[in-house]
Amino acid sequence: MPTDLTIRTYDTPPHLGRQQVMDPRSLAYRRPYDGQPLRATEWEPRIPVLDQQNLIAQGIYTSQDYGLDEDVDALSSCTGNAGTALLSILLTKEQATAAGLNTDDATAAEHYAIGLYADATERDQWRDAQWPSQDVGSSGLGVAKVLRDRGLIDQYGHATTAEELCTLLQTGPVLMGMSWYAAFTDTTDPDGFIDADPNWPASPLEGGHEVCVTALEAVAVEDGVLKPEQTILRFRNSWGSWADHGDGRLRLSTYLALRAEIDICQPRLDGARP
Repeated sequence: MPTDLTIRTYDTPPHLGRQQVMDPRSLAYRRPYDGQPLRATEWEPRIPVLDQQNLIAQGIYTSQDYGLDEDVDALSSCTGNAGTALLSILLTKEQATAAGLNTDDATAAEHYAIGLYADATERDQWRDAQWPSQDVGSSGLGVAKVLRDRGLIDQYGHATTAEELCTLLQTGPVLMGMSWYAAFTDTTDPDGFIDADPNWPASPLEGGHEVCVTALEAVAVEDGVLKPEQTILRFRNSWGSWADHGDGRLRLSTYLALRAEIDICQPRLDGARP
C-alpha cells in the first residue's frame, strides 16, 4: 500500500458514506483538456434508480443476506451504488447479465451495488474495518479498483479541473465524490438543483457522498472560456425518487467551490469485451 495517500475521512450516516482517498500516482492518468470543443452530452443508466436506504422495503434483509446479527435499513454504500449506475452505462445488457448485474430488477441491482461496496471496503487498504460487519464507507478509487479487478473495465482516469471534468464527460459518465452539505438535501429545487440556495456553503457539512455524473447538460463558453454559472452537470443519486426522479443537478461553479474536497474518477471500457 502506498504511504503517501491523501485521505479525508467523514462520518458515515446511512445516506452518505464516501471517503476521499487520493493517490498521487493517479495524476499520471489525468486526461488533460486539449482545447477541444466541449458539447452537451448525456449517458443514461440501464438500471432503475437505486436506493441505499429503505432496504427492508426492497426485500433486502442484511441479516440473512449478508450474515449480520440484525437487519439494517440503510447502508453507507453510495460508492457502490454510483459505481453500479456507471457500470450499467458502460456494459451492454448482455455484458451486464454476464457480470451478475440484472439491469431489469432494482432489488437485484441494489444487491449488486452492496456487493461492490463490500469489495471496495476491502480494497481500501488504508484501514482495517470492512463491510459486511462495519458500515465504514468507501472511496471512488476503491470502487474503480474493484471494477478493474473483476475485468469489467480497462482503466480509470481522473480530472482535477473543470475543463478536464467536462472533457471526461465527452466520452462517458464519471464518479464524483464530494462533500455533502445540509442545503443539498434540504433546499433542492423542483429541477433537482442542489445548489439552488446560494447560501449552501453556510449550511452544516453532513459527510461525504458519491454520485454518478451522467450528463454535461448545458455548456456555456465565452471567448473560449467556460462560464461556470451557466454550465450544468446532472448526476444519478442513490436515494430512490429523490429530487428529479432520482437525479440531481449542480452548476459547475459549485464544483469549483468544492474542488479541493472532490475527487473525479472515470472507469473506462475502451476495448471490446470477450
